[in-house]
Amino acid sequence: MDTPTTHREGRGGPRTISPAEKAQARQVPLRRVGRLFAPYRWQLATVTAIIVASSIVAMASPFLLRAVIDRALPERDLTLLSRLVLGMVAVAVVTAALGVVQTWLSTRVGQQVMHRLRTDVFAHLHRQSIAFFTRTRTGEVQSRITNDIGGMQTVVTSTATSIASNLTTVVATAVAMVALSWRLSLISLVVLPPSIWLTRRVARMRREITAQRQRELADLNVTIEEGLSISGVQLSKTLGAGGALVDRFAASSARLVDLELRSDLAGRWRMASMSVIFAAIPAFIYLGAGLPGAAGTLSIGTLVAFTALQGGLFRPLMGLLDVGVSVTASMALFARIFEYLDLPVEVDDPADPVDIDPRRARGHVRIEGVTFTYPGSDTAALAGITLDVPAGTGLAVVGHTGSGKSTLAALVSRLHDPTAGRVTIDGVDLRDLRLTDLAAVVGVVSQETYLLHTTVRENLRYARPDATDGEIEDAARAAQIHDLIAALPDGYDTMVGSRGHRFSGGEKQRLAIARTLLRDPRVLILDEATSALDTETERAVQRAFDELARGRTTITIAHRLSTVRDADQIAVLDHGRIVESGTHASLLDRAGRYATLAA
Repeated sequence: MDTPTTHREGRGGPRTISPAEKAQARQVPLRRVGRLFAPYRWQLATVTAIIVASSIVAMASPFLLRAVIDRALPERDLTLLSRLVLGMVAVAVVTAALGVVQTWLSTRVGQQVMHRLRTDVFAHLHRQSIAFFTRTRTGEVQSRITNDIGGMQTVVTSTATSIASNLTTVVATAVAMVALSWRLSLISLVVLPPSIWLTRRVARMRREITAQRQRELADLNVTIEEGLSISGVQLSKTLGAGGALVDRFAASSARLVDLELRSDLAGRWRMASMSVIFAAIPAFIYLGAGLPGAAGTLSIGTLVAFTALQGGLFRPLMGLLDVGVSVTASMALFARIFEYLDLPVEVDDPADPVDIDPRRARGHVRIEGVTFTYPGSDTAALAGITLDVPAGTGLAVVGHTGSGKSTLAALVSRLHDPTAGRVTIDGVDLRDLRLTDLAAVVGVVSQETYLLHTTVRENLRYARPDATDGEIEDAARAAQIHDLIAALPDGYDTMVGSRGHRFSGGEKQRLAIARTLLRDPRVLILDEATSALDTETERAVQRAFDELARGRTTITIAHRLSTVRDADQIAVLDHGRIVESGTHASLLDRAGRYATLAA
């Protein structure tokens, strides 16, 4: 999203701080992350209980081992030995079974959190205004949903259970070690303070690298989106820019390789040092046990059981420290996701909407003193526009490119809200209507046709999921495209291809017209809807529109004046203002701006 950039001093002078970097700098409170798990508190409580039970059961093993070495084997007590061995096997079976249940529950909760997070981000972004998408790279949006949320998966699905499991194991192991020998425990636990200190340093390093890596992934996503789409491939081939595009992708990928290596190696030497220290501790324990002052104070069984516990302490302790590193590093990802979730919705449903029945709407459109300025612009795209379009009549808006025609159409369909003034349908301000109700009343066919990569039938049904095949075909006939579809090898089940590139511009626009007519809107906006049609096809489609316009309010944005001759009223825009209005004949008689356009 676009926000003002700031500067800070660096070794090479002032450096621009991008909006993305500022997003990473935001501190995300752990409490907010924890709220993601709030709906699953009981499942997590169950998982925690299982983990605690598993850890307590597992702690029986070293005491069974001590009994085997100190009693069963020296005394050759086969009965006791059999019981102790069966106890060890039972501990292994119980802990394994509890581990399976715990993994299933924790993974299920984690995946539900991931699903909710993905869905919330997608739904929130879908509510954003057109202005947001015009200033945001498509690849950036996709990267937030796929790469950023995907990067959080391990943290979200396993962090809570990993903390509970490792913490419980560490505490239980420490208690068991103290129970066996508090003196040896002091030797083993002396490494904890340096371990925590080193972990905090590694966590900070990885957080910074994670932020850089996600920005690089977003850039890579943008390159893929721009370079491998149909339009992008056509552009690069016709401009001979394929080599430069590949070089750009390779450079971004190389930077990503470097960041991945730095992320994986961050703190490895420090962690390796801790591994060496933990491995050396048993040697010091054996040395301490062999010193003259300690001779006879520890049994062999106690010593073996203690070293087994001490060896088992390393894995959960390092796991607990690693979780801290992962959580800290993942805060960069949470910052990027929460940045999108915190975006205000510029065009949204009203708090107290006016209830209307779209099927009973008359379609009387009024534009009252409307002014609109695009964000970041100092010049109004529209200024003081007032128009009255009675239900069932046709308004044509004409003017040179950049005069504000499409902006006016966007306000009537509420893709934007006016900066001043209001637009009403049947006397109700559009801002007081639910967006779904407005979409049912106002249909739009724009000059930029977008078709989904699916069949012709599903593209048309996208406008009205409950439409029957017969209704789909009737809409296609009205748009003068049915015969062409029927002639295709698979008819209405033909795949249209990415963005509909298998069809010509005129064919795509007729499909879009059919898709809109399938909704049967009371207000129809045609924004250069016939601009890509040849003269003969344009006449055929225009005849269909003339028939369908009966009883429907039609607002036509056009360059070709031949399509607006029969409009009930024509408004001529120039630099965002109405300079003339009237019928085709009256405007020609004035010999003004409209007459100049018609010449």
